[in-house]
Amino acid sequence: MNFTDPFQDEYGDKLREECGVFGVINASDATAITALGLHALQHRGQEAAGITSYDGNEFFTRRGTGHVAENFSTSEAIAELPGFMAAGHVRYSTTGGAGLRNVQPLYADLASGGFAVAHNGNISNAGTLRAELVSRGAIFQSTSDTEVIIHLVATSRYPTMIDRLVDALRMVEGAYSLIVMTPEGMIGCRDPLGIRPLVMGKIGDSIIFASETVALDTIGAEFIREVEAGELVRVDFTGKVQSLRPFGNHSPRPCIFEHVYFSRPDSIFGGQSVYSVRKAIGEQLAIESPADVDLVIPVPDSGVPAAIGYAQQSGIPFELGIIRSHYVGRTFIQPSDGARNSSVKRKHNANRALVEGKRIVLIDDSIVRGTTSLKIVEMMREAGAKEVHFRVASPPTAHSCFYGVDTPERSKLLAARMDIEPMREFIKADSLAFVSIDGLYRAVGDKRRDDKCPQFCDACFTGDYPTSLTDLAQRDAKDAQFSFDKVA
Repeated sequence: MNFTDPFQDEYGDKLREECGVFGVINASDATAITALGLHALQHRGQEAAGITSYDGNEFFTRRGTGHVAENFSTSEAIAELPGFMAAGHVRYSTTGGAGLRNVQPLYADLASGGFAVAHNGNISNAGTLRAELVSRGAIFQSTSDTEVIIHLVATSRYPTMIDRLVDALRMVEGAYSLIVMTPEGMIGCRDPLGIRPLVMGKIGDSIIFASETVALDTIGAEFIREVEAGELVRVDFTGKVQSLRPFGNHSPRPCIFEHVYFSRPDSIFGGQSVYSVRKAIGEQLAIESPADVDLVIPVPDSGVPAAIGYAQQSGIPFELGIIRSHYVGRTFIQPSDGARNSSVKRKHNANRALVEGKRIVLIDDSIVRGTTSLKIVEMMREAGAKEVHFRVASPPTAHSCFYGVDTPERSKLLAARMDIEPMREFIKADSLAFVSIDGLYRAVGDKRRDDKCPQFCDACFTGDYPTSLTDLAQRDAKDAQFSFDKVA
């Protein structure tokens, strides 16, 4: 994201999935369906939303900052986007920053016709590719890494659109789930490791692509299957569906944080109920790190399923000791440091009558910077809790993500700077524990993490990045050279 205020706990102290994508083809009400699908994916991006439609002759686009409902809730807004094919996008910004010009889908008129793309993920060599394209005369209209794909497609010498897209994707590193629209139809695809999610569904004669199954549920669509790692699925206007696998066979590495936090708990990810997996993580946490307490209390809303699992495994009562307000505005617009610092209390309030005099264990999904955890622990002590223990339903987040998740730079991650005991002292808890990496894998169905062939991308915990990070390596080399020059 593009915010720099250190007191933005609501945004700066949670990992944020960069965006969600949705597309439908061969539907008379394509734009209305897309708006509903995006609404179900709103948790994946709340900074901006956009929809592009196609009526057989022309592409239409409407984009705006804010939530889906702020931009696509009226019949007038839907009427601006006629057609039987549409794709939409909700976003936070990491690469490229905020601004209307970066709101997707991005659209361009190419020599072969219109080309629109909605992208979930992050291209880790986008800076390198962009510099090469600019040196050859390319003119960029946005600062988004996604526009690199458009320019690579535009400059490819292959004869067909699908071959030009494949040619472009062979040059990019990192993570992507794409929904592409052309005058020939719609293409849904995932990167060769399947880091970012994408599923297929159908409703009547319409084919749908979406980041999560919950979007299919919302519009009454039938789930078909996940788009597989490295697969391109092409759908034309006759309803023909074609699967292409141009990148060979790779061992998939989907993002494990989809299970921990990103996906809605009522989604299915990797064939498993996200809610059930989160409960299982809580059970593992209770086995590994029991607490002698009176109550198990979730940090709402993301800590609730894990807290239920922890309570059921431990036999300790589950209670809502923190009540969340769902009507709190964004903290970064507040006028003073005092107002910003009160953001946790405006968003979360202690249930004093329940926690006073009690020994409690708080269950949360993660600790990023640690500032929110500190304030919640302090809030529970102020409400009279006798002891406040803290358990986390993921391993320590000690590494930044370069695949489409909004994480602070590594120096600002609490677990990158401190071991467990100093972290406990920082958040002022009586005890602190995280689920182990093997415990997390057991919760998602594996006996333990295989260091030689892990089943997920877990780089934010382990530092084991599954792809090259060209732009990062070049920045590190420049920084090292700058430091050497200064010393010399």
